[in-house]
Amino acid sequence: MKKFINKPENVVTEMLEGLLAAHPDLLKSAGSVKNLVRKDAPVQNKVGIVSGGGSGHLPLFLGYIGEGMLDGVAVGEIFASPSSKQILDVTKAVDGGKGVLYLYGNYGGDVMNFDMAAEMAEMEGIQTATVIGTDDVASMPKGQESQRRGVAGLFYLYKIAAAKAEEGASLEEVAEIAGLANENVRTMGVALSPCTLPEVGKPTFTIEDGKMELGMGIHGEPGYYKGDIQTADEVAETLVSKIYDDLSLEEGSEVSVLVNGLGATPLEELYIVFRKVKNIFEEKQITINKVYIGEYATSLEMAGLSISVLKLNDDLKRLLNAPFVTPFHVQP
Repeated sequence: MKKFINKPENVVTEMLEGLLAAHPDLLKSAGSVKNLVRKDAPVQNKVGIVSGGGSGHLPLFLGYIGEGMLDGVAVGEIFASPSSKQILDVTKAVDGGKGVLYLYGNYGGDVMNFDMAAEMAEMEGIQTATVIGTDDVASMPKGQESQRRGVAGLFYLYKIAAAKAEEGASLEEVAEIAGLANENVRTMGVALSPCTLPEVGKPTFTIEDGKMELGMGIHGEPGYYKGDIQTADEVAETLVSKIYDDLSLEEGSEVSVLVNGLGATPLEELYIVFRKVKNIFEEKQITINKVYIGEYATSLEMAGLSISVLKLNDDLKRLLNAPFVTPFHVQP
Protein backbone atom coordinates (compact mmCIF):
# COMPACT_ATOMS: atom_id res chain seq x y z
CA MET A 1 0.00 0.00 0.00
CA LYS A 2 1.40 3.39 -1.05
CA LYS A 3 -0.57 6.33 0.35
CA PHE A 4 0.22 9.79 1.67
CA ILE A 5 -1.29 9.26 5.12
CA ASN A 6 -0.18 9.20 8.73
CA LYS A 7 -1.88 6.55 10.85
CA PRO A 8 -4.55 4.61 8.90
CA GLU A 9 -7.07 5.00 11.71
CA ASN A 10 -6.77 8.82 11.51
CA VAL A 11 -7.34 9.20 7.77
CA VAL A 12 -10.95 10.43 7.90
CA THR A 13 -10.49 12.80 10.84
CA GLU A 14 -7.34 14.36 9.40
CA MET A 15 -8.92 14.66 5.95
CA LEU A 16 -11.90 16.50 7.44
CA GLU A 17 -9.65 18.78 9.47
CA GLY A 18 -7.83 19.64 6.25
CA LEU A 19 -11.09 20.26 4.37
CA LEU A 20 -12.38 22.60 7.09
CA ALA A 21 -9.04 24.41 7.27
CA ALA A 22 -8.99 24.90 3.50
CA HIS A 23 -12.56 26.19 3.14
CA PRO A 24 -13.52 28.22 6.25
CA ASP A 25 -15.53 30.55 4.03
CA LEU A 26 -17.85 27.69 2.99
CA LEU A 27 -17.85 25.09 5.77
CA LYS A 28 -18.06 24.67 9.52
CA SER A 29 -18.45 21.72 11.86
CA ALA A 30 -21.55 20.99 13.93
CA GLY A 31 -20.46 19.46 17.22
CA SER A 32 -17.92 17.14 15.60
CA VAL A 33 -15.41 17.29 12.78
CA LYS A 34 -17.48 14.51 11.15
CA ASN A 35 -20.57 16.73 11.03
CA LEU A 36 -20.16 19.35 8.31
CA VAL A 37 -22.60 22.15 7.45
CA ARG A 38 -22.52 25.21 5.25
CA LYS A 39 -20.97 28.28 6.85
CA ASP A 40 -24.26 30.21 7.02
CA ALA A 41 -26.35 27.32 8.44
CA PRO A 42 -29.11 27.32 9.42
CA VAL A 43 -30.62 29.28 6.54
CA GLN A 44 -33.96 30.54 7.76
CA ASN A 45 -37.17 29.83 5.83
CA LYS A 46 -35.45 27.36 3.51
CA VAL A 47 -35.73 23.59 3.43
CA GLY A 48 -32.49 22.10 4.73
CA ILE A 49 -30.93 19.29 2.69
CA VAL A 50 -28.82 16.68 4.48
CA SER A 51 -26.84 13.83 3.00
CA GLY A 52 -24.23 11.47 4.33
CA GLY A 53 -22.39 8.22 3.97
CA GLY A 54 -18.98 6.67 4.23
CA SER A 55 -15.79 8.49 3.35
CA GLY A 56 -13.67 7.49 0.39
CA HIS A 57 -15.85 8.98 -2.35
CA LEU A 58 -14.78 12.64 -2.48
CA PRO A 59 -16.29 14.86 -3.61
CA LEU A 60 -19.47 12.79 -3.09
CA PHE A 61 -21.37 13.72 0.08
CA LEU A 62 -19.09 16.10 1.98
CA GLY A 63 -17.76 17.93 -1.08
CA TYR A 64 -21.21 19.17 -2.10
CA ILE A 65 -21.94 21.47 0.84
CA GLY A 66 -22.51 25.09 -0.08
CA GLU A 67 -24.89 27.69 -1.41
CA GLY A 68 -27.17 26.14 -3.99
CA MET A 69 -26.27 22.62 -2.87
CA LEU A 70 -26.34 20.67 0.41
CA ASP A 71 -26.79 22.27 3.82
CA GLY A 72 -25.07 19.53 5.77
CA VAL A 73 -23.48 16.09 5.70
CA ALA A 74 -22.87 13.39 8.29
CA VAL A 75 -19.57 11.67 7.53
CA GLY A 76 -18.75 8.05 8.30
CA GLU A 77 -15.45 6.21 8.29
CA ILE A 78 -14.26 4.90 4.93
CA PHE A 79 -17.13 3.00 3.29
CA ALA A 80 -19.06 3.03 6.61
CA SER A 81 -22.32 4.75 7.49
CA PRO A 82 -22.42 7.74 9.84
CA SER A 83 -24.33 7.22 13.09
CA SER A 84 -27.94 8.25 13.62
CA LYS A 85 -26.76 10.74 16.27
CA GLN A 86 -24.45 12.40 13.76
CA ILE A 87 -27.30 12.70 11.29
CA LEU A 88 -29.58 14.15 13.99
CA ASP A 89 -26.93 16.69 15.03
CA VAL A 90 -26.52 17.84 11.42
CA THR A 91 -30.31 17.97 11.02
CA LYS A 92 -30.65 20.27 14.01
CA ALA A 93 -27.79 22.44 12.79
CA VAL A 94 -29.37 23.10 9.37
CA ASP A 95 -33.07 23.29 10.28
CA GLY A 96 -34.29 26.73 9.23
CA GLY A 97 -37.93 26.15 10.13
CA LYS A 98 -39.20 24.55 6.90
CA GLY A 99 -38.09 20.99 7.54
CA VAL A 100 -35.17 18.89 6.32
CA LEU A 101 -34.85 16.58 3.32
CA TYR A 102 -32.67 13.47 3.71
CA LEU A 103 -31.05 12.70 0.36
CA TYR A 104 -28.57 9.83 0.13
CA GLY A 105 -27.65 6.60 -1.66
CA ASN A 106 -29.36 3.25 -1.23
CA TYR A 107 -27.07 1.39 1.18
CA GLY A 108 -28.31 -0.66 4.13
CA GLY A 109 -26.45 1.09 6.95
CA ASP A 110 -27.28 4.55 5.64
CA VAL A 111 -30.99 3.69 5.28
CA MET A 112 -31.17 2.33 8.82
CA ASN A 113 -29.39 5.26 10.44
CA PHE A 114 -31.19 7.97 8.47
CA ASP A 115 -34.53 6.35 9.37
CA MET A 116 -33.57 6.37 13.04
CA ALA A 117 -32.47 10.00 12.80
CA ALA A 118 -35.80 10.92 11.19
CA GLU A 119 -37.65 9.41 14.13
CA MET A 120 -35.48 11.32 16.62
CA ALA A 121 -35.86 14.56 14.64
CA GLU A 122 -39.63 14.19 14.73
CA MET A 123 -39.48 13.91 18.51
CA GLU A 124 -37.57 17.21 18.52
CA GLY A 125 -40.22 18.87 16.37
CA ILE A 126 -38.30 18.83 13.08
CA GLN A 127 -40.19 17.57 10.06
CA THR A 128 -38.18 15.42 7.65
CA ALA A 129 -38.71 13.73 4.29
CA THR A 130 -36.51 11.17 2.54
CA VAL A 131 -35.51 10.52 -1.06
CA ILE A 132 -33.04 7.71 -1.74
CA GLY A 133 -30.82 7.70 -4.82
CA THR A 134 -31.10 4.52 -6.93
CA ASP A 135 -29.39 5.35 -10.22
CA ASP A 136 -27.05 2.36 -10.69
CA VAL A 137 -28.45 0.38 -13.63
CA ALA A 138 -26.10 -2.57 -13.09
CA SER A 139 -27.09 -3.31 -9.49
CA MET A 140 -30.66 -4.50 -10.15
CA PRO A 141 -32.70 -5.26 -13.29
CA LYS A 142 -35.39 -3.02 -14.76
CA GLY A 143 -38.54 -3.30 -12.65
CA GLN A 144 -36.54 -3.37 -9.42
CA GLU A 145 -35.28 0.20 -9.57
CA SER A 146 -36.04 0.89 -5.90
CA GLN A 147 -33.44 -1.71 -4.89
CA ARG A 148 -30.60 -0.23 -6.94
CA ARG A 149 -27.51 1.43 -5.48
CA GLY A 150 -27.01 5.18 -5.51
CA VAL A 151 -23.81 6.30 -7.23
CA ALA A 152 -22.65 9.34 -9.25
CA GLY A 153 -26.21 10.24 -10.26
CA LEU A 154 -26.68 11.50 -6.69
CA PHE A 155 -25.01 14.69 -7.90
CA TYR A 156 -28.07 15.44 -10.00
CA LEU A 157 -30.43 14.81 -7.08
CA TYR A 158 -28.43 17.19 -4.91
CA LYS A 159 -28.35 19.86 -7.60
CA ILE A 160 -32.04 19.69 -8.47
CA ALA A 161 -33.36 19.47 -4.90
CA ALA A 162 -31.08 22.22 -3.62
CA ALA A 163 -32.01 24.62 -6.41
CA LYS A 164 -35.68 24.05 -5.62
CA ALA A 165 -35.05 24.69 -1.94
CA GLU A 166 -33.23 27.95 -2.75
CA GLU A 167 -36.41 29.13 -4.50
CA GLY A 168 -38.28 28.87 -1.20
CA ALA A 169 -40.23 25.71 -2.01
CA SER A 170 -41.87 23.59 0.70
CA LEU A 171 -40.42 20.33 2.00
CA GLU A 172 -43.02 18.39 0.04
CA GLU A 173 -42.14 20.24 -3.17
CA VAL A 174 -38.39 19.74 -2.70
CA ALA A 175 -38.85 16.02 -2.01
CA GLU A 176 -41.12 15.69 -5.04
CA ILE A 177 -38.61 17.23 -7.45
CA ALA A 178 -35.76 15.16 -5.97
CA GLY A 179 -37.86 12.06 -6.55
CA LEU A 180 -38.52 13.13 -10.14
CA ALA A 181 -34.80 13.58 -10.73
CA ASN A 182 -34.13 10.13 -9.29
CA GLU A 183 -36.71 8.57 -11.61
CA ASN A 184 -34.99 10.16 -14.61
CA VAL A 185 -31.29 9.51 -13.95
CA ARG A 186 -29.30 6.36 -14.70
CA THR A 187 -25.64 5.50 -14.16
CA MET A 188 -23.38 2.73 -15.42
CA GLY A 189 -19.74 2.20 -14.46
CA VAL A 190 -16.60 0.29 -15.41
CA ALA A 191 -13.43 -0.38 -13.41
CA LEU A 192 -9.86 -1.17 -14.45
CA SER A 193 -8.37 -1.58 -10.97
CA PRO A 194 -9.57 -1.88 -7.35
CA CYS A 195 -9.00 0.46 -4.41
CA THR A 196 -7.22 -0.14 -1.10
CA LEU A 197 -8.74 0.72 2.28
CA PRO A 198 -6.03 2.31 4.47
CA GLU A 199 -6.85 0.23 7.55
CA VAL A 200 -6.92 -3.00 5.53
CA GLY A 201 -3.82 -2.37 3.47
CA LYS A 202 -4.75 -4.51 0.49
CA PRO A 203 -7.09 -4.18 -2.52
CA THR A 204 -10.81 -4.72 -1.96
CA PHE A 205 -11.03 -7.00 -5.02
CA THR A 206 -8.88 -8.03 -7.97
CA ILE A 207 -8.99 -7.38 -11.71
CA GLU A 208 -6.46 -9.25 -13.81
CA ASP A 209 -4.04 -7.41 -16.07
CA GLY A 210 -5.65 -6.57 -19.39
CA LYS A 211 -9.16 -7.02 -17.97
CA MET A 212 -11.97 -4.67 -16.89
CA GLU A 213 -15.16 -5.08 -14.87
CA LEU A 214 -18.53 -3.68 -15.89
CA GLY A 215 -21.13 -2.68 -13.35
CA MET A 216 -19.02 -2.77 -10.19
CA GLY A 217 -20.05 -0.67 -7.20
CA ILE A 218 -18.13 2.22 -5.64
CA HIS A 219 -17.32 0.07 -2.59
CA GLY A 220 -15.96 -2.75 -4.72
CA GLU A 221 -19.27 -4.62 -5.07
CA PRO A 222 -18.90 -7.10 -7.92
CA GLY A 223 -20.01 -6.17 -11.42
CA TYR A 224 -21.86 -8.37 -13.86
CA TYR A 225 -19.10 -8.88 -16.43
CA LYS A 226 -15.33 -9.28 -16.46
CA GLY A 227 -13.57 -9.26 -19.81
CA ASP A 228 -10.84 -7.78 -21.93
CA ILE A 229 -10.31 -4.03 -21.75
CA GLN A 230 -12.35 -2.27 -24.41
CA THR A 231 -11.39 0.88 -26.29
CA ALA A 232 -12.79 4.21 -25.11
CA ASP A 233 -15.36 4.17 -27.91
CA GLU A 234 -16.43 0.63 -27.07
CA VAL A 235 -16.78 1.51 -23.37
CA ALA A 236 -18.93 4.53 -24.24
CA GLU A 237 -21.14 2.42 -26.50
CA THR A 238 -21.53 -0.30 -23.87
CA LEU A 239 -22.44 2.05 -21.02
CA VAL A 240 -24.70 4.35 -23.05
CA SER A 241 -26.53 1.38 -24.57
CA LYS A 242 -27.49 0.05 -21.13
CA ILE A 243 -28.55 3.50 -19.92
CA TYR A 244 -30.46 4.33 -23.11
CA ASP A 245 -32.58 1.18 -22.93
CA ASP A 246 -33.25 1.48 -19.19
CA LEU A 247 -34.19 5.16 -19.30
CA SER A 248 -36.48 4.71 -22.32
CA LEU A 249 -34.96 7.62 -24.19
CA GLU A 250 -36.34 8.49 -27.59
CA GLU A 251 -35.63 10.80 -30.49
CA GLY A 252 -36.05 14.43 -29.46
CA SER A 253 -35.24 13.84 -25.79
CA GLU A 254 -33.04 16.34 -23.96
CA VAL A 255 -30.48 15.13 -21.42
CA SER A 256 -27.58 16.12 -19.21
CA VAL A 257 -24.49 13.90 -19.20
CA LEU A 258 -21.97 13.33 -16.40
CA VAL A 259 -18.74 11.47 -17.17
CA ASN A 260 -17.24 10.67 -13.77
CA GLY A 261 -13.76 9.49 -12.88
CA LEU A 262 -13.57 6.95 -10.06
CA GLY A 263 -10.35 8.30 -8.53
CA ALA A 264 -7.39 7.44 -10.76
CA THR A 265 -8.59 8.06 -14.30
CA PRO A 266 -6.99 11.01 -16.14
CA LEU A 267 -9.27 13.75 -17.41
CA GLU A 268 -7.86 13.13 -20.88
CA GLU A 269 -9.51 9.70 -20.93
CA LEU A 270 -12.83 11.05 -19.65
CA TYR A 271 -12.94 13.57 -22.49
CA ILE A 272 -12.13 10.87 -25.04
CA VAL A 273 -15.08 8.86 -23.73
CA PHE A 274 -17.40 11.89 -23.76
CA ARG A 275 -16.48 12.56 -27.38
CA LYS A 276 -18.04 9.22 -28.29
CA VAL A 277 -21.01 9.71 -25.96
CA LYS A 278 -21.86 12.96 -27.74
CA ASN A 279 -21.60 11.25 -31.14
CA ILE A 280 -23.94 8.46 -30.00
CA PHE A 281 -26.59 10.90 -28.80
CA GLU A 282 -26.30 13.02 -31.94
CA GLU A 283 -26.94 9.92 -34.05
CA LYS A 284 -30.03 9.20 -31.95
CA GLN A 285 -31.12 12.86 -32.28
CA ILE A 286 -30.96 13.44 -28.54
CA THR A 287 -29.82 16.88 -27.36
CA ILE A 288 -27.23 17.19 -24.56
CA ASN A 289 -28.10 20.32 -22.58
CA LYS A 290 -25.42 20.37 -19.89
CA VAL A 291 -22.19 18.40 -19.48
CA TYR A 292 -20.19 17.57 -16.36
CA ILE A 293 -16.80 15.89 -16.71
CA GLY A 294 -14.45 15.14 -13.83
CA GLU A 295 -14.47 13.45 -10.44
CA TYR A 296 -17.92 13.62 -8.85
CA ALA A 297 -18.18 10.27 -7.02
CA THR A 298 -14.95 8.35 -6.53
CA SER A 299 -13.78 5.19 -4.80
CA LEU A 300 -10.40 6.15 -3.32
CA GLU A 301 -7.80 5.36 -6.02
CA MET A 302 -9.94 3.07 -8.17
CA ALA A 303 -9.21 3.38 -11.88
CA GLY A 304 -12.39 3.53 -13.90
CA LEU A 305 -15.27 5.75 -14.86
CA SER A 306 -19.03 5.98 -14.92
CA ILE A 307 -21.55 7.68 -17.18
CA SER A 308 -24.72 9.24 -15.78
CA VAL A 309 -27.58 10.53 -17.91
CA LEU A 310 -30.41 12.72 -16.62
CA LYS A 311 -33.50 12.96 -18.83
CA LEU A 312 -34.69 16.56 -18.70
CA ASN A 313 -37.98 18.39 -18.73
CA ASP A 314 -38.36 22.18 -18.45
CA ASP A 315 -38.38 22.20 -14.62
CA LEU A 316 -35.36 19.93 -14.28
CA LYS A 317 -33.45 21.93 -16.89
CA ARG A 318 -34.13 25.23 -15.13
CA LEU A 319 -33.05 23.89 -11.75
CA LEU A 320 -29.98 22.20 -13.18
CA ASN A 321 -28.78 25.53 -14.55
CA ALA A 322 -29.16 27.40 -11.24
CA PRO A 323 -25.89 28.61 -9.67
CA PHE A 324 -24.08 26.81 -6.86
CA VAL A 325 -20.77 27.03 -5.01
CA THR A 326 -19.04 24.16 -3.19
CA PRO A 327 -15.39 23.50 -2.24
CA PHE A 328 -14.96 21.33 -5.35
CA HIS A 329 -17.17 22.93 -8.00
CA VAL A 330 -18.55 26.32 -8.97
CA GLN A 331 -21.43 26.71 -11.40
CA PRO A 332 -22.12 30.40 -12.13
